[in-house]
Amino acid sequence: MPTSIYLLLAALFLQTLLTLFIMVIMGKRRFKAAREKQIQFDQFKTMALDNAPEEVILASRNFTNQFEIPVLFFVVSLAALAMKLVTLCFSIFALLFVISRIAHAYVHIGSNHIRTRFRLYLAGCAFIVLQWITLLLTLI
Repeated sequence: MPTSIYLLLAALFLQTLLTLFIMVIMGKRRFKAAREKQIQFDQFKTMALDNAPEEVILASRNFTNQFEIPVLFFVVSLAALAMKLVTLCFSIFALLFVISRIAHAYVHIGSNHIRTRFRLYLAGCAFIVLQWITLLLTLI
């Protein structure tokens, strides 16, 4: 199997691991807040967590983020794999996308520095666009 496919599979795996990791952090923060009576356990019935501590909201938002832009990453990656059009350049953009998502998650659930977070978000979007452009150029 070519190196480009291994790199792409590694990127897909890392993005999946990131999502699961954020899910664990979110769960821990939610249960901690409930244990400490910062939110009522009944609030989980409707997920009305508006009055939850900021760290709970940030983890929840970040988890949701993992099902937004990364969907485009999974679609383009799986399309390239299915069509056997995975190039080294395509896979490098995939890895760079995942690195940007890891950095974005770190900032989002950590310092939450808005400018840094936004720049990382834009970088991730740029890598997705570059993946799509690479795929399209490979088709031509």
